[in-house]
Amino acid sequence: MKGDMQPPTGQPPPGKRWHTREDSGIRLDAALRWWHDDEPIEHPKIIELFNASLVLDDDGRYQLRIAPDWCYVQVEDAAYEVRTVDVTSDERVSLRLSDRTAEALDLGSLQLTPEGVLTCRVKQGRAKARFSRDAQYQFGELLEEGPEGHLVLRAGQRQWEVPLSLDALQAAP
Repeated sequence: MKGDMQPPTGQPPPGKRWHTREDSGIRLDAALRWWHDDEPIEHPKIIELFNASLVLDDDGRYQLRIAPDWCYVQVEDAAYEVRTVDVTSDERVSLRLSDRTAEALDLGSLQLTPEGVLTCRVKQGRAKARFSRDAQYQFGELLEEGPEGHLVLRAGQRQWEVPLSLDALQAAP
C-alpha cells in the first residue's frame, strides 16, 4: 500500500541522488520555469500543479504543498507570474497570479527589470511576481502619459501616478 512505503535506502542509481523535504532538487528559475535535478519539467499538468501548490511559509521559504506532502523548493527570482490584469467593478486593479489567486496591485511595488519586464510585490509584499507578456500588455492598456512624462494608471474614473517614467519604459529593450 502507498501509505506503507518506506523511504529508499542504500545507494541511489548512478548519477542520481535521494531527495528529502529539505533538499528536493526542485527549483523555479528566473524565467518562471520549473526544474528537477537540472532537468526541465515540461508536462503542463505538473507545471500547473506546482504553480498552484507554491506557498511562502512563515519563515520566508518556498514550499510545494500537495495534499499532505510538501518539500522546500529553490526560487531564483520571482515566485509568481502575473497572468491577467483586470479592473474590478469598484475601479481597482486586480492581478490574477499563477497560483490561481487574485489580489490588488500594489502600485508602489512596481519595478521594471533591465530586460523590460514589469515586476511587483504580492502576498502582502512578501513575494515577487513577474508579469507575463499578456499581463504586461493589459497593464499597458491602462496607462496614459501624464505631466512631465510620468505615467498615469486609469481604472474607470480613478487614476494614480505610476512610479515609472515613460522614458524608462521606452528605453527598455
